[in-house]
Order: sequence, then structure tokens, then C-alpha cells
Amino acid sequence: MIAALPAATTTGSPALNITIFVVFVVATLTIVIKVASGHKTASQMYTGGASFSGRQNGLAIAGDYLSAASFLGIAGAIALQGYDGFLYSIGFLVAWLVALLLVAELFRNTGRFTLADVLSYRLRQRPIRIATASSVLAVSFFYLLAQMAGAGGLVSLLLGVDGALAQNIVIAVVGIVMVTYVMIGGMKGTTWVQMIKAVLLIFAVAVMTVWVLGKFGMNLSALMQAAVDKNPEAGEKLLEPGLKYGESITTKIDFISLSLALVLGTAGLPHVLQRFYTVPTSKQARKSVEWAIWLIGGFYLLTLVIGYGAGALVGPDTINSAPGKANAAAPLLAYELGGSWLLGIVSGIAFATILAVVAGLTITASASVAHDLYNQVFKHGKATQEQEVKVSRIAAMVTGAVAILGGMLAKDQNIAFLVALAFAVAASANLPTILYSLFWKRFNTRGALWSMYGGLAAALVLITFSPVVSGSETAMIQNADFSWFPLANPGLISIPLGFILGYVGTVTSKEFNRAKYAEMEVRSLTGHGVAESLDH
Repeated sequence: MIAALPAATTTGSPALNITIFVVFVVATLTIVIKVASGHKTASQMYTGGASFSGRQNGLAIAGDYLSAASFLGIAGAIALQGYDGFLYSIGFLVAWLVALLLVAELFRNTGRFTLADVLSYRLRQRPIRIATASSVLAVSFFYLLAQMAGAGGLVSLLLGVDGALAQNIVIAVVGIVMVTYVMIGGMKGTTWVQMIKAVLLIFAVAVMTVWVLGKFGMNLSALMQAAVDKNPEAGEKLLEPGLKYGESITTKIDFISLSLALVLGTAGLPHVLQRFYTVPTSKQARKSVEWAIWLIGGFYLLTLVIGYGAGALVGPDTINSAPGKANAAAPLLAYELGGSWLLGIVSGIAFATILAVVAGLTITASASVAHDLYNQVFKHGKATQEQEVKVSRIAAMVTGAVAILGGMLAKDQNIAFLVALAFAVAASANLPTILYSLFWKRFNTRGALWSMYGGLAAALVLITFSPVVSGSETAMIQNADFSWFPLANPGLISIPLGFILGYVGTVTSKEFNRAKYAEMEVRSLTGHGVAESLDH
């Protein structure tokens, strides 16, 4: 039994684990090289030449969205917090309805490469592209933090190391491999890795789910009762709301804030939105979201069994003593079920999950720098495709370096929680501007700038001075306390503020381009002519 081990340092066979891990990396890298060889244009680098079907893109979206937070973070949250941990799954899933009903088709019709293509269409190009790039980079940074933190804990568990230096080295190696994927494969290679990873991850979790239930006679109630018995400190509270978010009025408000961020955040995530450009038509964009909802929904139902299974078979003490703490729950459950082989396979799939998501985030961040800032702002749209692709590759390397440093700081945080911060920033800075641009005729440049900068600044300031960064046992910066904002997630304040600032900025400015709005309205509904206009 795992519980008898001194810590995670002797979990499985490090030699076997690392062998399976290397096989996954080499196999996925081979696929990237095979499908993405040849000269890279900007379209191939950012959107894979819009050559994927709705079903393929739906699978890739699932691969992109089912990140380390979905597998490692949520499983750990359910194992330790029960019902309150499962609320992450519900929030992440419901968020897709906003993306499907309000954003996907219209977004695909209006832009071509990046979020800024849509937001700057009927507004002043230069200031909007700068603001959008700032927001995209902030969201990508928080999301990258989560993935790198998950990678550090996961590979440390595989290798049997739990020292800070060893985990930092692991995070650095992950960052280097991730940048290699992007440099070689671009969006096409990354998409294929995401598709394969989605199939492997959903299959592995389904197998683990049946295996866990089989140990309890296929009885979910017996499984949950075993999780309660294994965690006497929490007891029956594992099965009801309030274990994490019911202790005080502050935690209850924090839950509302978290829910708001999760439900509204997906429709503002730049790496998810960019996936809508990898399909040739808006109909395929809508179809891809439908596929994604079914795949993601099925997966999140399975996390309930995985989480309670980890709580019942592994136990909270062993989970909390492992490298990565809560993030190690799913791999430890795999070891309990199938020994070193299953641990190696599941961890290899989880690592492929991290690489695929991080590669997608890196492409989005580098596209924003190269396409929006370098070409459109600094070169006034006159840069050649070769120059733009070169800058995007340099930006990918810089993004990788920043992700490595951030991951080292955040390696002990629950990654589902870190991703929730990214959702809060996306919902505060991006979503108000997207919805206003698509649906409000009066919306103008001042409104967009106030909304984006205001929502972004509010989210970042509140996060900086929250218990996440300092003043708590799990804070990123230990032995410091400069927190004055009581909530762990800023969504409740920053998201409404983003909408309010967008409205106030708009109504206090006289700018209104009626003709451009009419043109954008036609294109958002038909997609007619958008590619040609953005080529010039």
C-alpha cells in the first residue's frame, strides 16, 4: 500500500517511470516533426492553415482545455475537499455554453489569427492591439504557471525526487521541451498532439474509473463512504457543500467569485479562442465546440470517481506528503491500482497533457507578440511573413523562459486554483470587450481600452494583494504578508468592473463608426471577406 511508503520518493520504479515518460516525449515529438515539416507561413504557424475539420478541432479543443488542472488539480481537489473540489469540474464545463452560444461562430467569422483581429476591426488598431496583447500575455502567464507547476510535481514524483532544486530543474526541462514543440510544429503539430493526447487522456481516465469502481463492487456510494472513512478529519463533510467554501462568510463569497470566473472565463481565453481559426468555416467552428462539450463533459463526470478514489485508496496524508501535494493524487491512485506500469503510463499521458496545453499557450502568446505588436503596431502591417514567423519563434523562447521562472515560484499551489486565476483575468479583461464588440453598436475605442486595461489591472492588483501571493500557509511568497484583499479569486470585483468601465468609457466618448460596425455585423454573421481584408 502507498500509505506505508515514507513519502512519494519511493513511488514506483524511477527507471521504468522515466522510460515510459521518454517514450511519450519522443513519440509526440516525432508526430510533430512528421505532420508539421516544411516552410512555415504565418497562417501555418498560428492556425495550421485552417485545415482541420470540426470534429478534429473539437478533439483538439478538448486536448487543449483538459489541462493539468482538469486531470491533476481537480482530482486532488476532490480527494481532499470532496464536493467543493468537484465544483471546479462543474464550472469549467458550464463555461462552454457561453463560448458556444455567444462567441464561437461570430468570433471565427470576424478575425483570422488572433483575438486582436476581432477587437480592433471597427476600432482604432494601434491602441487596441497593444491593450489586447497585454491581456493575452497576462492570461497566458497565469495559465502557464499552472501547467509548469503541475509538470514539476508530476515528474518529481516519477523520478522520486522532492527537493526544491530538483523540482526546479524538472520545470526548466519541461519548458525547454515545450518550446521545442512550438518551434518545430507550429499550430499544426500542436493540434495533432492535442488530438492524440485527448484520446489517450479520456481513455486512461475511463479505465481508471472502471477500475476504481470495480474495487467497490461498482457502487459509487460505497466508494464515497470509503473516502469519508479514510479522511476522519473531514468526515461526512466530504460529501456536502462547505468543506472549503463554507467555513466563513469570506470563503462563501470567495466561492461566488470563483464560480463567476470559471463560468465566464472560457469565452475570454485567448488560446481557446485561437482554436476557432484552425477550421475553414464558422459552421465547423460551432461543430467543434459541440464536440468539445461532449468530450469535456464526459471527462469531468469521470473526475468525480478519480477524486474520491484517490481519497479512498491513497488517503489525504499520503497525497499531502507527495511532491506537488494535491496535484499528485491521480498519479498516486494509478500506482495504487496498477503499480509502476500504470503510474508510468498515466504520468506519461499527464505529461503529454501539460506539453500540449503549454505549446498551445505559447503559440497564442507568440502570435500576439509577432502578429499584433511587431507586425501591426511597429511595422504598420508591412512585415513579411518570414519576419513575422521569426519574431514569433523568438517570442516563444522568451515565453518559455518566463513560464519556467513562474512555475518555480508556484510549484506548491493547486493547479486547478491557479487556472481559476487565469480564468478571472480572461473574464475581466477580454470577455467584456469581446461581447461589447460583437453585440453593441455604440461601442468604441475608449470603452474597449477602459474595459481591457481596467479589468486587467483590477484582476492583477487584487491577485497581488490576495492570500494567494502572501499572508497564508500556501502563499507563493512565504514569510511575507502584504495581503489586504480577503478573496483568493478576484472575479467578483474585477469582472463587473470590466463591464462597467467598458460602458462608461463608451458613453463618455463621441467616437462611433456606423459603417464599420455594419460591415463587422455582416462579417460576423457570414464570414464574408474577412481573410482578404486582413491580408492587407
